[in-house]
Amino acid sequence: MNNQHPLQQVWNQYPNAMHNEKQSLKAPPIKRLIAEMFCIGNFYYYVLNIADSTLTNHHESILTMHGLKKYPKHLKEVIDLIHPNDIEFVMEAEKMTIEKMQEIGWEHQTQLKSSYCFRMKTETDHYEMFHHQSIHTLKSKEGKLLQAVNIHTNIQHLVKENPYTVLVSGIGNRSDFHQMHYSKESKEKAQETLTKRELEILNFITKGLSASEISKILNISFYTVRTHRKNILEKMQSKNTSELMKICFQRGLI
Repeated sequence: MNNQHPLQQVWNQYPNAMHNEKQSLKAPPIKRLIAEMFCIGNFYYYVLNIADSTLTNHHESILTMHGLKKYPKHLKEVIDLIHPNDIEFVMEAEKMTIEKMQEIGWEHQTQLKSSYCFRMKTETDHYEMFHHQSIHTLKSKEGKLLQAVNIHTNIQHLVKENPYTVLVSGIGNRSDFHQMHYSKESKEKAQETLTKRELEILNFITKGLSASEISKILNISFYTVRTHRKNILEKMQSKNTSELMKICFQRGLI
C-alpha cells in the first residue's frame, strides 16, 4: 500500500532540498526549539522524519486535543485531522515555504521557521482553528532536510477565520520576516501599514523578547525599540501586547 500523502508529493518536487532515503535519526533538542515558537493556547508537538513521514517524540497533548487513543505514527494520520477544505491551502503553503527558503538560501534552512493556520478536528468532533509552526532541525551531509519539529496550537479563542497567509521568519539571531498571501482576498485583508523595521521588531516581540534584548540584536537603541513598539501598538489599534498578539493572529502576521 502506498502511504505517500499529498504533502510528501509536494516535497518530492524539491529533491535538492529534501532527503528521501529512510534512516534512523536522533531526537532534536525539543525544549530549546519550543522557545523559538510562539504558543498562545493549548499546544502539542511531534518530530517529523522527512524521508518517510513517520512521527516520533509526540507531546502527550496531541491525544487529548484531538481525542486520539494512540499516538499517530505517520504524518498522514495528522493530515486526516485537517478540514478537507483546507488541504489545498496546506499544500500550497508548503510550496510557498519551500520556494521562499530556496530563495533565501538552503544554507539557512535550519534558522528559519514557517507558520500558517488551518482547521483541525478536535476531541469534540468539531473543527477548530490551529496555528502550525515548523522548524527544520537536521540536514544530511549533502545539505538536504532530514528532520523537522512541528507544533500545533489551538487558537480558536483568537481566530475563527483563516487569514490564508504563510510566514517564513528567522529564529535565533536571524531577523527574516516574509509574509506571503494565498489569495487576493486574504492579501487585501492582511495588508498592513507596518514598516519593514516594525515588522522585524514585531517578529521579536512575538518571541517574548524585551526591548533591551531586541535593541542588542538589532544594534539600535533601547529607546528606538520602545518608539517602534509604541507605533506598532497604535497602528494595530492595540492597548497592550496581549491585544497585539490577537490582532496579529487574525491578520496573519504570526
